Amino acid sequence: MKKYFLAIVLMIVFTAISYSQQNDKPKWLSKKGYWLVESNLSSPKSSVIYFYNNDNVLVYKENVEGLRVKINKTKVKMSLKKILEASVTAWEKKHISRENDYLVATALKK
Repeated sequence: MKKYFLAIVLMIVFTAISYSQQNDKPKWLSKKGYWLVESNLSSPKSSVIYFYNNDNVLVYKENVEGLRVKINKTKVKMSLKKILEASVTAWEKKHISRENDYLVATALKK
């Protein structure tokens, strides 16, 4: 009886662990689209950031000059997610791609 009880408890624990690992997505990932940072090693303070919706349509593009975009920081990723979601929402209303409204530069300088 103890063997069956232990086996059931272990199955529940492993099921819970595997379920939680499947649903753990990074919080900076958006359901509305994705962003892409293009930079160069020879000029690290110059980047181009592209924001796309889930249909791979460019909804916003910004050239960032004089500022290094550190994409391995959570704060930067969360800022890019927020800009992405706002840009996708604006694109859904007018279907016009925007460019260089300085949204990223303003968010990262804070």
